[in-house]
Amino acid sequence: MTLWRIRATVDDRPGYLSVLTASLALRGVNILTVQVQPTERGAVDDFLVDAPDALDETELIAAVERGRGRDCWVARSEARGLADQPTRVLALANRLVRDPDATGEALSTLLGADSVRWRPASTSVDRGIIGASMLLADPAGGSFALRRAAPAFTPAEYARAQALVELAATVARRAAEQVTLVLPDDAELAVRPACADDLSAVLDLHEGCSPGSRQRRYLSGAALPRQARLRRLLEPSRGLTLIATATDDDGAESVVAMANLLGEGDEAEVALLVRDDWQRRGLGSALLRRLARHADRAGYAALVLHVQAENTPMLRTLRRLNRPSSAERDGTLLSLTVPLTAQRTSTLSTPGG
Repeated sequence: MTLWRIRATVDDRPGYLSVLTASLALRGVNILTVQVQPTERGAVDDFLVDAPDALDETELIAAVERGRGRDCWVARSEARGLADQPTRVLALANRLVRDPDATGEALSTLLGADSVRWRPASTSVDRGIIGASMLLADPAGGSFALRRAAPAFTPAEYARAQALVELAATVARRAAEQVTLVLPDDAELAVRPACADDLSAVLDLHEGCSPGSRQRRYLSGAALPRQARLRRLLEPSRGLTLIATATDDDGAESVVAMANLLGEGDEAEVALLVRDDWQRRGLGSALLRRLARHADRAGYAALVLHVQAENTPMLRTLRRLNRPSSAERDGTLLSLTVPLTAQRTSTLSTPGG
């Protein structure tokens, strides 16, 4: 028996796929996997089959055509073709997480492309598929142009390929956003966007903070926040969360600060949590400046901070932004607003101060 890949288009009508499979079965062809990809011209059926050694390409095409298939493409396959499509895509995604520069190779493997070329952003060619040619948008700029001799690309293949390109761009962006921060006392930390995998380390951060630090961060009490809330903070639907990590003498890494920028309408709420032994060393100010720059680039109109009136360290941190701000007081709570469109500088003004 020999492994083959068969792709054919059939009318997207009840019973037509069964006619095609019956035609193959009459010739002793065993269908191992099948994928159905809807298109405007009908359903594109992609088979991996095990056929008798006596059958050649011509006979397989004839069997497909007798089963009402058209635009048939047939090619020998290898044992690795037995892996189903979701498994192959997940394996390629895992590879891109480790090496986002392998995007071109991943696309070639996914689609069996004969060539994958990156084009600059100035290209005027519309993105999409035309027969056996595909042009994908690169979120980092430019586009990927793919070609293969046959068969023609399908919309489903385009969607999978575009998802892989966007994944690689996200991984590369996160790597580029990681910076080494040097504090005034020459201590070095790594600062990067947070992700769901940081949940355990962020829980450790909260446990390592004093009840007072947690109460100043969450205002409602000193108890540890629920894991569901922390997950939402680590990957907000709008905004950005940064974490700062330090490495001890034994090489162990720990999260020592978390800074949240949570988008709400045209404003973004900011909050910081710094482990007690890292407070008053300039870390909070550095994280706040990075969040402010991100909010500027993202187009938010203002930053909003809710701070206890007696939280002098946080008020001092905000002053160091050297941006105009206003404050509204409700009992012991201050709501501070920092417009992001103002160009002049001023000091923080608080009621009665």
